[in-house]
Amino acid sequence: MSEDTYRLESAYNWLRTHPQQVDVATAGALVLFLLFLTLVSGSSGTWLFATLMAGALAWRRSRPLRSGLGVAGLGLLLMITGESSALTPATAVVFVSLYSISAYGPTWAGWAGMVVAWFAGSLVLFMQDLLGSDAALGLGFLSAVLFGTWALGRMRHLRLRDEQRLHERAQLLEFEAEQQAQLAATAERARIAREMHDVVAHSLSVTISQADGGRYAAQHNPAAAITALETIAATGRQALADMRALLGVLRDDSTQQLTPQPDTEAISDLVEQVRGSGLTVELEVLGESVLLPAGPGLAAYRIVQESLTNVLKHAGPGATAWIRLVWLTEALEIRIEDDGRGAGATPATPGSQGLIGMRERATLYGGQLEAGPRQGGGFGVRAYLPYGHRP
Repeated sequence: MSEDTYRLESAYNWLRTHPQQVDVATAGALVLFLLFLTLVSGSSGTWLFATLMAGALAWRRSRPLRSGLGVAGLGLLLMITGESSALTPATAVVFVSLYSISAYGPTWAGWAGMVVAWFAGSLVLFMQDLLGSDAALGLGFLSAVLFGTWALGRMRHLRLRDEQRLHERAQLLEFEAEQQAQLAATAERARIAREMHDVVAHSLSVTISQADGGRYAAQHNPAAAITALETIAATGRQALADMRALLGVLRDDSTQQLTPQPDTEAISDLVEQVRGSGLTVELEVLGESVLLPAGPGLAAYRIVQESLTNVLKHAGPGATAWIRLVWLTEALEIRIEDDGRGAGATPATPGSQGLIGMRERATLYGGQLEAGPRQGGGFGVRAYLPYGHRP
């Protein structure tokens, strides 16, 4: 872009963004010109009205109705004085005012301004005997000019309305985009909170269970204590790896390689890990397994993980857990039950973060989850995850 083009574009942008200053400057220049003509003509009384009419154009866009009323009132006073020499510049002001009212005022004001201008123009033509024998031609010409002026103003009015609508639509789209970004951020925070809860709660439960068992086993069976320490170390390393993978998504590093998230194939390894902590767990798989997408697969794994974590924390010593994965025709059914304390278990509390997280995972992928004490003792969790659902 050349320097001259840049200057012209800058000047054009300034004129568009400062309409009031432009109108005041234009009206001021016209007023100075008319004052000069007033001094030259020597008839300051009537020319003063024309000068004031030009000054009223300073508000033609900011206050079009008041400006139009001012022009109309001063024009009437000018017509009463009968100074024909001042009618020529006053007529130009009337046309500018009519255009401004049509463009920047309400629709009714444009029609009213055209009617008033037509009657005033007809009266001026009659007063100056300009109609002659062919009055129809003169009035037709006046009507055509006034209608053309009104039409130009109306076109400008419609264009400004369309621009306003586009501006409001752009603002609405921007607001909706901000809202979507906030909702996405909230959903992401909730997802990370669920992942953090599952990883930390499960790992700490296994670690505490192993530490308690190892403390008692160290006095009578050192080999069992060593096994407990190995389990604690392995659980800690796995939790650290999961935490790094989870927090890695918060970094803006596209080259970073993240470990794959666990799915239903990793449930057997999870069961073996929990068995190493001393809890008796039985796993039963019915039906032919289906390759789930990453989201539902992770949800199934976390539901089993959180359920076993709750068994470790709340079922009590000597409890047994049963896991059943049923691959149905359209969905995966997951059942986790134990024979622990049941109704006295904390997970039955509706506000439990673990239960909330499991329900959110199941609902996110079109499924459902039920959890509560079992009849006859123990606690049970049943989840239903359809295969084909996408969040």
